[in-house]
Amino acid sequence: MDYFLCVIGMALFLEGLPHAAFPLKMKKAIEKNARNAARRAAANGAFYDDSGSVPGVCGKAVGFMYLLDDYDFELPETLIAQTPVAGRDNSRLLLLRRDSGDISHRHFSEFCDVLVPGDVLVVNDTRVVPARLVGRKKSGGRVEVLILDYARAMENARATGVVSCDCLVKTARRLQPGARVYFGEDVSAEIGENRDGVFSVTFFFEGDFGGVLDEIGSVPLPPYIKREENSARGEDKTAYQTVYAAQKGAAAAPTAGLHFTRPLLDRIESGGVMIAPVTLHVGYGTFRPVKVSDIREHRMHSEDFSVPEATAETINRAKAEGRRVVAVGTTCVRTLEYAVNAQGRITPGRGECDLFVYPGYRFKVVDAMLTNFHLPRSTLDYAGSGVCGAGKNSCRLPGSD
Repeated sequence: MDYFLCVIGMALFLEGLPHAAFPLKMKKAIEKNARNAARRAAANGAFYDDSGSVPGVCGKAVGFMYLLDDYDFELPETLIAQTPVAGRDNSRLLLLRRDSGDISHRHFSEFCDVLVPGDVLVVNDTRVVPARLVGRKKSGGRVEVLILDYARAMENARATGVVSCDCLVKTARRLQPGARVYFGEDVSAEIGENRDGVFSVTFFFEGDFGGVLDEIGSVPLPPYIKREENSARGEDKTAYQTVYAAQKGAAAAPTAGLHFTRPLLDRIESGGVMIAPVTLHVGYGTFRPVKVSDIREHRMHSEDFSVPEATAETINRAKAEGRRVVAVGTTCVRTLEYAVNAQGRITPGRGECDLFVYPGYRFKVVDAMLTNFHLPRSTLDYAGSGVCGAGKNSCRLPGSD
């Protein structure tokens, strides 16, 4: 499998995900990796578990990293771009071949060159909503609200007439149930139950709630992107959105897809690659902090997803014919691996995905992944490491979407 990685300036592509059967070259490489990993783990005292074997790897157990601290690394703020590169596809592209460990450097505009005719490129067409709201308590205290489940809340509102959302709430003093927050003269909210840091918030407004958010909300940029209040607000609403975004509902962008342009997608399709959309509305499950020392104990917050029938048919046909399925970002990886049935076929439909991918996961559908660099200790790191097959001597790339 090839693994492509892209940040706001760089992307990574990985080929050769760990399925049940491995080419001989890959088997030998992984067996060697496992031996070296065990020696290094013993030398540095790290928590390293080789109790579970991965089928097809020469009958040997392959060790994986499960300690939260194993996914920590120094990330200087000076290396974090605060604005997008001029031209989405001018970002850099790192290509990692998982079987050999070979790395090459390209630009994202060359991404079509690492695909082959017959590949299926799966994209997440969720659309980020301006879900970040800044209001005031009756006392005047500042309150920041982030809506996590816009699409689900809108569906419920059509049946009940009430807009009640799961939200993160940030304020100097904890709000009690029943507290009111005011977002100008015509919009307010009532704070409800607190469930493990996620609040139920009921909104009161006139007109269409989506229109209200467009007027008073802002794009919920990642915490490492610094903005003055209301600065670059219009530009962010465009830049922090994929060019194929269609289904409103995300609280954060599926960032691996931000590098694509319409001309690049046209070139990819003209090269015989099929582009198939799925939807996973990025929410708390993707960016919820991991607080347990053993990452296997982490539980994902569920996120709404849908797989169109046409997408399922395209992927199932490709797998039957031995063609590659290339996932753009961990959201697509998780959606596809969650939607696959016991027979290895993608089932179309809708649901809630809470799949957590980390080292040792055995992939059933995805053959290659495009991802971004991400923050230390995030679930995105673990998913990328699951693709890389992170043992102690594996390619320690800092992050992945």
